[in-house]
Amino acid sequence: MDKELNLICGDAILELQKLPDSSIRLIVTDPPYNLNKDYGNNQDNFEFQEYLDFSRQWLKEAYRVLTDDGTIYVFMGMRYISYIYSILEQELSMHFNSWITWYYTQGVGKTKGFSPRHDDILMFTKHPKKFVFNLDDIRVPQKYYRSVNNMRGANPGNVWEFSHMHYCNKNRKSHPTQKPEGLYERMILSSSNEGDTVLDPFSGSGTLLRVCQQTNRNGIGIEVNPDYIEMTYERLSEPFNGFDSIDERMKRVPNDLNDPDIRIKYIENHINWFLKNHPDAINDFIDEVITKYESKLIESWQISLVEQMRIKTVLSNS
Repeated sequence: MDKELNLICGDAILELQKLPDSSIRLIVTDPPYNLNKDYGNNQDNFEFQEYLDFSRQWLKEAYRVLTDDGTIYVFMGMRYISYIYSILEQELSMHFNSWITWYYTQGVGKTKGFSPRHDDILMFTKHPKKFVFNLDDIRVPQKYYRSVNNMRGANPGNVWEFSHMHYCNKNRKSHPTQKPEGLYERMILSSSNEGDTVLDPFSGSGTLLRVCQQTNRNGIGIEVNPDYIEMTYERLSEPFNGFDSIDERMKRVPNDLNDPDIRIKYIENHINWFLKNHPDAINDFIDEVITKYESKLIESWQISLVEQMRIKTVLSNS
């Protein structure tokens, strides 16, 4: 395993206490929601006040280890999210930035009441203004080409649509709450720089470490279940062909790319800007380009250039 990736088997609170003050630029974590999930060697079934005390303890340590310009993202279920918000803002004096909604199309079915189709993610920073946010690294493609638009892309907003980690996904691990890599990719690219240290105190199946591995970040994962530790080591040794999930907008081809020079340059840029970590999605993007602009590409003698981009992608990932 890369020396910049550190996997620790132990209790989250005890292991957090061993980390130095102000040593972590970013925390992204999916703690237990207290929904009585079975995590192998532990059960997620605190009494109400016990769970709040547990949350307060680990969040206090998370605050301590964050740098002064650090950021934390916390996944949380509906029942406790308002309490987690209060701890972060009222007790730790952190600064609220965003309430992100992760929307997915399939989930738990209910016959009385509405079936849940989203999770929430709280983003807080230690300083109100001085924190890392790399918007250019997480933009999504524009719907239309316009000379006044920033064709590097638009802000993705605070509602994110990524597919759930269905059991048919080739990267699905034997973990009850595995999260998509595309979610972590967006948070890690936006709120840290290459070489920064990123932490997940509840590492689970190792999603954060896998994304850090592929984005040149130093990663620390803390996990109490040794079986999940072994799962993560295996995951980190697997070949990389692209993250296991993607915002479908990343493959969107803008309308009105009518100027031949602008069109071919944009197609090249699109691959570098939006699909760098998703080589397995480039083929779909090229198909969409040809579907939308085939006659114009033939007319401008560019169809072969576009096909060469596809061949280059196949060869570089073979």
